[in-house]
Amino acid sequence: MKLTMQSFATRLLLSSLLALALLCGVHGQSRSFAVVISPKNPLSSLSLGELRKIFSGEKRSWPDGTHVKLFARAPGTLERTALLKLLGKSEMEYKQYWTAKVYQGEADAEPMVLPSVGMQKEALKAYPGGVALFNAADVKPDMKVLKIDGKLPEDSGYPLNQ
Repeated sequence: MKLTMQSFATRLLLSSLLALALLCGVHGQSRSFAVVISPKNPLSSLSLGELRKIFSGEKRSWPDGTHVKLFARAPGTLERTALLKLLGKSEMEYKQYWTAKVYQGEADAEPMVLPSVGMQKEALKAYPGGVALFNAADVKPDMKVLKIDGKLPEDSGYPLNQ
């Protein structure tokens, strides 16, 4: 009986670990994040450095002169985590950074936080200078994805793969 109970506990533990690994995405699949812009924006590619400057508010207009409008997902989302990793900041550092930029007059406002992928998609249609990070799995055919360092999310060596 003792061996059976130990065998049951081992199987339960292994099953739980497997389920946790699948839920957390630890089963070998990487996540990619696409940089999506307004379909009205003529741009097709950026370097990773340029992308950092855009999402940090250092670069405030596109090459055609259109004002950049940053859209971000809420704290705790995969897209927000990818944004923080791109900028090398914690959530607290990110909030403090944008508060300082607004206070010092270096930005009109912090990036607009949108609670859903659908709202981000609609905002990009409404704002010609809009840009947002999307989980690549959420990108639809009618969305305009920028190449980063000459690569798309499905390409090997894409810099926003995690």
